[in-house]
Amino acid sequence: MASMSRIPHLLEPYIALNSEGSLNLVTSVLGANSNWLLLRHVYSYLRGSTDGDESTKDTGVVLVSFMRDGAFWREGSTKLGLDLDALSRTGRFAFVDGLTGLYDDAKPQAPSARKERVLRSTDLADIKREIEGALGDLRASRKVLVIDQLDALLAVTDESTTSLTLQNLVLGLRSLVHSTLLTLSADTPLVAAQVTTLEREHASLVLSTAHAADAVLALRMLDTGTAKDVSGVVRITGSGIEGMGGAVEYLYHVVADGGVKVFERGT
Repeated sequence: MASMSRIPHLLEPYIALNSEGSLNLVTSVLGANSNWLLLRHVYSYLRGSTDGDESTKDTGVVLVSFMRDGAFWREGSTKLGLDLDALSRTGRFAFVDGLTGLYDDAKPQAPSARKERVLRSTDLADIKREIEGALGDLRASRKVLVIDQLDALLAVTDESTTSLTLQNLVLGLRSLVHSTLLTLSADTPLVAAQVTTLEREHASLVLSTAHAADAVLALRMLDTGTAKDVSGVVRITGSGIEGMGGAVEYLYHVVADGGVKVFERGT
C-alpha cells in the first residue's frame, strides 16, 4: 500500500536523526531531483516523524544550498507545515545561501529582517568560515549540517577546487556537528564519462562520498521510462542500514501539492 504523509512511513527509518558522526548522502539525476527528500530530512530533524515528537526539540539544522535560494526552501517547508523563519528566530535553523551571492552579475539584495548568510566568495576557507558562523548561530545542543549540491562548486570555481579539497572541507565541518547530510548529482555523463577534468573530479567526489556514507539514498528515473503515477525510484544502501534488513528499493510519486507517495513495487 502506498503511504503519503509529511514523512512517508516506509522512509522513516532512513531519514530519522542519525547517530553522532554519521554521514548520509542523497544522489539525484535529471528528472529525479532531491528537493522533496531533502525537505523531509530537514522536517524529520526538526519535528520528528510524528506530531508531538519531543526527541528533536534540542536539534538545530544549518542548510547550505548551492543551487536554490532561501525562498525556495521556505516555500517547500511551508507546504510541510514547517516555519523556517520561526525556527530561525528560536535558534534552531540557519540558512546559508550559496547561490545568489556567488555570481558577478548578482544584484545586491535589499535589506531583510531574516538572519540569512550569503556566500560572497568561492574560496573554500571563506565558505568554511561562513558555515561555521551559521553553526554558531544555532542555540540547539545537537547540530545537523545539510549541504545541498556541494558538487556545484566544482563547476563555478577554478582548478584549485577539487574532489579532495571538497572532501576535506566536509570532513572539517563534520567534526563540528552531530551528523551531516549531503546531496550530489549522479547523472551518468558526470559520473561515468570522466573525459574532462570536471567529470573526473565530480565522479571522484560522488564515489568517495558514497563510499564514506553510512547510508546512500539514490534517486533515479524508472528504467522503463515515465509513468503517470510514478516519479521515480529511491534505492537505499549503506553500512548504516544493515540492521534494518539491508538494501531496499521503493517507488515514489511527487504530487502537485508537494506531497509524496512512497510504495513498494506491485502495490
